[in-house]
Amino acid sequence: MLRTTIAALAGKAARRAARIRGGGSGGSALPGLVAEKVDPGFLAHALADVSGGIVVVSGTNGKTTTTKMLVAVLRAHGQQVFTNPTGSNFTRGVISAMLAEITLRGRLRADIAVLELDEAHALHFARAVAPTHSLLLNVARDQLDRFAEIDHTARLLTQLAAMTTDGVVLNRDDPFVNRIATALDPGIDVTWFGLDASAADRAGELSEHDSREQDDYAPPVPGARDGLLDPVDEQQLRITFGAEGEGGRVGPVSLRQRGLAAMINATAATTTAKHLLGADFRYEAAEQALRTVAPPFGRGEIIDADGTPLELVLVKNPAGFTVALGTYGSTPTATMIAINDDYADGRDVSWLYDVSFESLREKGVALTTGVRGWDMALRLQYDDVPVGATEVDLAQALDTFLADHAGEPKRIFTSYTAMLALRRMLGERYDLPEMGVDAPDTSGEPA
Repeated sequence: MLRTTIAALAGKAARRAARIRGGGSGGSALPGLVAEKVDPGFLAHALADVSGGIVVVSGTNGKTTTTKMLVAVLRAHGQQVFTNPTGSNFTRGVISAMLAEITLRGRLRADIAVLELDEAHALHFARAVAPTHSLLLNVARDQLDRFAEIDHTARLLTQLAAMTTDGVVLNRDDPFVNRIATALDPGIDVTWFGLDASAADRAGELSEHDSREQDDYAPPVPGARDGLLDPVDEQQLRITFGAEGEGGRVGPVSLRQRGLAAMINATAATTTAKHLLGADFRYEAAEQALRTVAPPFGRGEIIDADGTPLELVLVKNPAGFTVALGTYGSTPTATMIAINDDYADGRDVSWLYDVSFESLREKGVALTTGVRGWDMALRLQYDDVPVGATEVDLAQALDTFLADHAGEPKRIFTSYTAMLALRRMLGERYDLPEMGVDAPDTSGEPA
C-alpha cells in the first residue's frame, strides 16, 4: 500500500532525526507516532508477512528478562526474530523499533515477532493486531495510580488472552493467571509453566495473593509440553516437561543471573519456545541459549566497578522487591537504594511499606537517593535498618557511594527511571555498552 510506504519513509526519517538529536543513543515514541499518524493501520500492515507467530509477553514482573530469554532460545533454533528493545513496552515504541528493520514497502522481515508489552498497552496492540500467542507471567501491585487495583490488572491479562488467536502460556502458580484458563474458548491451546512439586512451597515468593484470592481452581496434571522448574542452586536449574519429565528435560544449566525469579523467567521462556516450535524444539539449543544470555540492563546486571562487582537491581513493586532482597540482600554488601516517583515508576510509593527490609539490618544501607530518597530512609528506619546518608541527587549519590566503598562489592536497588539514569552514568564511567532503550512513554496513550 502506498500509504504504508509513505508512513515507513516518514517514520524512518523521524527516527534518524531523533537519533541525531539524541546523540545516536536511541529513539523515542516520536517515530512510531509519525508512522501511525500517516497510516493508522501501520502495525497490521508491517506485521502481515510474519508467518511464524506474533507473541505478546505480558504481566507485572519479569517481562524484559523473559522476553530476552525467549528471543535467545528461538534464535538458537535458527528463527529470525523481531523484538522490541528493553523498555519499549508500549505500542508506539514497538513501531519505532520496527522502523529500523522494515522494508520500504513497510513490511517486517521476520519469522516470529516477540513483543514485551505492559498490561494496558498489550490491549491497545491487540486491537490493532491480534496476537497469535500470549505468554502471561504474573499479577502484582505495580503503579496502582495507573493500573488501579490488582484485580483490574488481572482483568487486563484475561482480555489479552481472549484476544489471542492460537495459544496461551500461563503461570500455574499465580492464582490470578491460572484462573484465566477458565475464561478461554475451547479452541485456544493452553500450555502451563511453573514450579516442580519439590519447589512448589516457594510459589508465594513470586506472587502477591492471600486466602481471599484463592479458589478451588487448579491447573491440570502437567502435559508433555508443560514446563516445570526444578532449581538446583541459586543459578542452576532443570526444566522438566510433563509429569516426571516424560516430555523431556532441559538442563541442568547455569544462568548468568541469580535467583528464583530469573529461573521462573527461564522456565516461562523455554516452555513458550517449545509451545511455538513443537517437534522442531531442541533441548540442547535451549540449554545453550539459556547458558549464554546476559541479564537485561539493570535486572541483576553485574558491572565491574574499578575491579569490584556492582550489582544493579531493578525494583518496582512489593513482590519484586521482596524477591530481590531474598536473592541479593542476604549477604552483607555495601548497599544504595534509589527511588524515584516519575510517571514510569508510579507516583505512589506507599508500596514500600509492604516490603520487609530486615535482611539489610546487619550491614545497613550506605545511601538512599532519588526523588523519594528521604521517604526510603524513613521506611528503613521503621525496620531498624541503619542508613548512612541521604542524597537526593543521583549523580552526587553515585559519586559518594563509589568513592566511600571503593574495593568493596556493591549493590544498588533502584526504581525504573533511577535505574536508567544510574546505568547511563555507570556506562559513561566504565565504558559499558549502551542500553539502547527508548524513552518511557509519557504521552498518555490510551489502552
